[in-house]
Amino acid sequence: MLDAGKTQETLLEVNNIEVIYNHVILVLKGVSLSVPKGGITALLGGNGAGKTTTLKAISNLLRSERGEVTKGSISYRGDEIADLNPAELVNRGVIQVMEGRHCFEHLTVEENLLTGAYTRKDGKAATNAALELVYTYFPRLKERRKSQAGYTSGGEQQMVAIGRALMSKPETILLDEPSMGLAPQLVEEIFGIVKDLNEKEGVSFLLAEQNTNVALRYSHYGYILESGRVVMDGPANDLRENPDVKEFYLGMSEEGRKSFRDVRSYRRRKRWLS
Repeated sequence: MLDAGKTQETLLEVNNIEVIYNHVILVLKGVSLSVPKGGITALLGGNGAGKTTTLKAISNLLRSERGEVTKGSISYRGDEIADLNPAELVNRGVIQVMEGRHCFEHLTVEENLLTGAYTRKDGKAATNAALELVYTYFPRLKERRKSQAGYTSGGEQQMVAIGRALMSKPETILLDEPSMGLAPQLVEEIFGIVKDLNEKEGVSFLLAEQNTNVALRYSHYGYILESGRVVMDGPANDLRENPDVKEFYLGMSEEGRKSFRDVRSYRRRKRWLS
């Protein structure tokens, strides 16, 4: 668990990166952030703000989409990782859980989970122990372990995706839009498990999320992205109480809840865009 009273070791450092797609489309414009060991760091913003691109820049998945980091640097435990392929990053303990869950639909739940242990070299007993750990956090997956993953619910598929990442013995998980398409009760369940994995297993998280309210309740620190730039950052509790964040991202103001139309009009007068 993150101790606010101590200086934390930095695991991931993103320094002033720019990302261009197809050699012409500038998507990220000088993004900087850091993820401390033992922390849950939230990357917040609306659709198209650049959250997924930031995660893919870190995990080196941009090339498959004709994207590239053209400026800045990305380091993990002090080592530059820009030239590592995604498999090498997995071996270093950095795992991305993609937006949209991406299960192997024709495999069973348990077969999906076991694919996450493919890179491990510590034997079958360790893999079995990891599988039991996943089932401890996701008891529903144990009940559905023989079911074809494509026929499970969206919430169960999200659990499979996170559980598969756990099978690789991660130090840091890059979690992209875990709440997407899920009912509110399931969202709370998923984030509760993320918190438990952070506090009990020591897994650090960088999570990209549009649901600012729930993300800030479970995170330690947050960065808000807009149009490819970090426009605000700070401890999660401070961001939750920030009047601009409350009014624009949480739909609240000192006068109470704002309508969507009011919130949209507020965008034109936000202090950080003036």
